[in-house]
Amino acid sequence: MWDPPVSITNTPESNRLDLLDTLESESIHIFREVTASAERPVLLFSGGKDSVVMLHLAVKAFHPAPVPFPVLHVDTGHNFPEVLAFRDATVERLGLRLVVEKVQDWIDDGRLTERTDGTRNPLQTQPLLHAITEGRFDAVYGGGRRDEEKARAKERVVSMRDSFGQWDPRNQRPELWNLYNTRHRPGEHSRVFPLSNWTELDVWRYIEREGIELPTLYYAHDREVFQRDGMWLPVSDVTVPRDDEPVVTKHVRYRTVGDMSCTGAVESDAATVADVVAEVAATTITERGATRADDRLSEAAMEDRKKEGYF
Repeated sequence: MWDPPVSITNTPESNRLDLLDTLESESIHIFREVTASAERPVLLFSGGKDSVVMLHLAVKAFHPAPVPFPVLHVDTGHNFPEVLAFRDATVERLGLRLVVEKVQDWIDDGRLTERTDGTRNPLQTQPLLHAITEGRFDAVYGGGRRDEEKARAKERVVSMRDSFGQWDPRNQRPELWNLYNTRHRPGEHSRVFPLSNWTELDVWRYIEREGIELPTLYYAHDREVFQRDGMWLPVSDVTVPRDDEPVVTKHVRYRTVGDMSCTGAVESDAATVADVVAEVAATTITERGATRADDRLSEAAMEDRKKEGYF
C-alpha cells in the first residue's frame, strides 16, 4: 500500500514550542483557569513592564472578548508622571475599568503616617488590602517573577492569603502537573502570578517579539540625577538632593519604574528594545537588587512586607 509523504509541518519537531511560546501558553492557561473559577478577579496594573506584559497576555487569553475583569493600581503619590500617563492611556485604549487606591488619601485622613525616610512603597500594604476587601476581589493577578527577589522565589503560581491578607510561606499548596487550587474560605483570597516562570530577559525578549509599547523611562535618556546609597535618584519634588549630593546629568534608563523615592536609574546607552535585551542578557544583578532602595532596608525586607499583605 502506498503511504503518502509526511508533511514537514506535521513532524514532532515543527510542533515543538520555543521558550517564549511555552511561557506565553502557560500564562494564558493560568489566566483562563483561575478566571473560570474566581468570582471577582482583578489585575494589578501600574504601567510598569511586568504589568504591561501581564495585561497583554490577558488580552490574548480572552480575545476576541474583552478582558473580563478590572485593573487595580495602588498609587503611592510618588509615581513617575510618565508612567501614570501611560497607565491611563492604556486603560482607555483597551476599554478597561481602572480602580485606583491612593496612599495620599490614607496619609491625609491619618490612617497612615509618612515615613521619616520619605519612602512610600512599604505604605502600600494597607491600601492594597482595603481595595481588595472593598472590591470583594477573590483572585488578584500580579506580575511578580521568581528571579526578582528571594522572597518571591518562595511563591507558588497561586498563593493563598488569609482573612487578614497575610502570607505564610510554609503554608503553600502543591502545584503538581500545573494544577492550580484556588479554593478558599470566605474572606480569604489568592494572589496569582502568571509570570512566575519568566525572567527579566524573557520579559524583554517577549516585548521585542510582540512589539509591546512601554513608558519611555525604560529606554536610555538624559536626566538630572544625584547619587544616594549607591543609586542614581531623579531630581523631583519627592527626591530632593541634599547639600552634599551634587546634581549631574546622566544618560540613564530605569529597569523598574516604581515609587520615585526608592527607585534608582542605571547608566545605560540602551535606547531600543534590542539594546535592552542585550544589556539585560549581560547583567549579573537583578533589577530590584540594582535599583530598589526599599529592598535594602533589611535582609528580609520583602518577605516581611509580603507576610503583612504586600504583593
